[in-house]
Amino acid sequence: MRTPVTIIGAGLGGLTLARVLHVHGIPATVYEAEPSPMARAQGGMLDIHDYNGQLALRAAGLMDEFRGIVLEGRQAMRVLDRDGTVLLDKADDGTGGRPEVQRGELRQILLDSLPAGTVRWGHKVSGTRALGEGRHEVTFADGSTVATSLLVGADGAWSRVRPLLSDATPAYVGRSFVETYLFGADTRHPAAAKAVGGGSMFAIEPSGNGKWIGAHRESGETLHTYLVLPMPLDWFAAIDFTDPTVATARIARELDGWAPELTALITDSDTAPVLRPHHTLPVGHRWDRVPGVTLVGDAAHLAAPNGEGANLAMQDGAELGTALAAHPDDIEAALTAYEQAMFPRSAGEATEADRLHDLMSGENAPHTLLAMLTEGEPTP
Repeated sequence: MRTPVTIIGAGLGGLTLARVLHVHGIPATVYEAEPSPMARAQGGMLDIHDYNGQLALRAAGLMDEFRGIVLEGRQAMRVLDRDGTVLLDKADDGTGGRPEVQRGELRQILLDSLPAGTVRWGHKVSGTRALGEGRHEVTFADGSTVATSLLVGADGAWSRVRPLLSDATPAYVGRSFVETYLFGADTRHPAAAKAVGGGSMFAIEPSGNGKWIGAHRESGETLHTYLVLPMPLDWFAAIDFTDPTVATARIARELDGWAPELTALITDSDTAPVLRPHHTLPVGHRWDRVPGVTLVGDAAHLAAPNGEGANLAMQDGAELGTALAAHPDDIEAALTAYEQAMFPRSAGEATEADRLHDLMSGENAPHTLLAMLTEGEPTP
C-alpha cells in the first residue's frame, strides 16, 4: 500500500496506528495540536490488558520496550468502606495480565518507535471537509491545509474528524472526577499511603449515593486520586477551581463522615484539584461507510471509564493498521473490515462500562465491587 495515511491526534490510538503502519512499510503522518511531546502531563497509570492493549503492542513490535516500563507490584488492589474498613486486600499475582505503566512512558515508547518527522506538532485542527471521491481536506488553526485520500480521526472525545461520519456528540452523564495528587506519601502522608497500599484502592459509599474514591500508587511515593461525584455540571460551575483552597474545601464537604485517611487524599493534595467531567457517545455509536475516512479510540466510541479506553484505542489502531496492510490495493475493504469488528467490540465495552458504574453507585456498592473482583471483572 502506497497511499499515505493522515492521522489526526498523537494519543495512544493514533500512535499505535502509525507504528503498525510503519512496521508494514505504509507511510503515515500524524498531526497533533500540542506544540511538543512534553507540552503537558500525559495522565496517570494505565493497566494494559493481555487481551487487547498488549496484543496491540505485540502487533507494533514493542513488547520488550513495554515490559521495561511496567511498574512491578501495581496490580495489587484494595477495597475499603468509607469508614476505612478493609474489605479486600489482594496482592499482585505476578501474572502480568493487567500490568500497570505510566501513560506518558507508554506514549514515549510509541513516539520513539516512529521515524523522525512522522508527528507534526502544533497542528490544531479547526475543521474538515469532503472533497469528493474519497478525499478530504483538513484545515489547521494557522490557516494551513492538507488534503488526503485516507483520513483517520484519533482526536479524542471532541473529534474534529467525527462530523464527516456522524452527527453524534458527547453528552454529560451526570458525574465527574476530581483529580488530586500526593507526593512523598509514605513519608508525608503515611495514613493515606497505608490506605491505598501498593497498587490500586477503591473506597465506596455504601448508601448508593454514587460517591467513591479511586487511587493508584504511581512511581515512587506518588498517590494519584480520583474522587467521583454524581453532580450536574452547574453544581461544579459554582465552585471556583481557580482558587485551590476554596475548591478543595467545597469538594471535601461531600466526604463528611469518611475516614480521615481517605479524605486526606483530597484535602492534603499537593496539586490544585482538577475537574474531569464524564461525557460519553451513545452506546453502539456507528456510522455508514464513508469512503476515505474512519475513527479510532474515543473519537469513535467514547465511554465511561472502566479501564478499557486506552486499551481499546490501541487495539483499534493496531487492527486498522493490520487491515490496511492486508488490503494494500483496496482501502475501502480494509476500512470496512476494521469497522465491522470495531463496532460490536466497542458497543459491548460501553455497555459493560455503564453497568459497572451503575453497580458502583448502587446500594451496598462496596460488597458489589468485592463480588465483581472475586469473579475477575474489570474495574474503572
